[in-house]
Amino acid sequence: MRSFVVYLMVAVAIVIAPAVTAGQVGLPARRSRFLANSLPIYECSKKSADVCLTPGSPGPTCCGGQCVDTVSSSDHCGGCHKVCNHGRTCCGGRCVDLSSDKNNCGRCSNQCSKKCSYGFCDYA
Repeated sequence: MRSFVVYLMVAVAIVIAPAVTAGQVGLPARRSRFLANSLPIYECSKKSADVCLTPGSPGPTCCGGQCVDTVSSSDHCGGCHKVCNHGRTCCGGRCVDLSSDKNNCGRCSNQCSKKCSYGFCDYA
């Protein structure tokens, strides 16, 4: 009886192994979901920065060979390669703290009449 069980397990393994490997041969290479949904890259140079002005471009400024938006990009806030510190967001070309900035409270361009606390206007 024991040899029958071993024989049955070997037979099942022989039948399943080719089916598993055959299914994997035609599969395309896996891509990250993040990369699949990312925007197309617009390459530019100082001589051909006009590509950044075309519709669909991420921004009108050419920084390091790529088109960027210096008004809202946290990696190019207000100019090329001006990175916002941790906890700050780029609003209108300036790095601001959304939890305490009176002119950008909780989100960009949300102005408070008195005080911004924890991202809420006039909070307690």
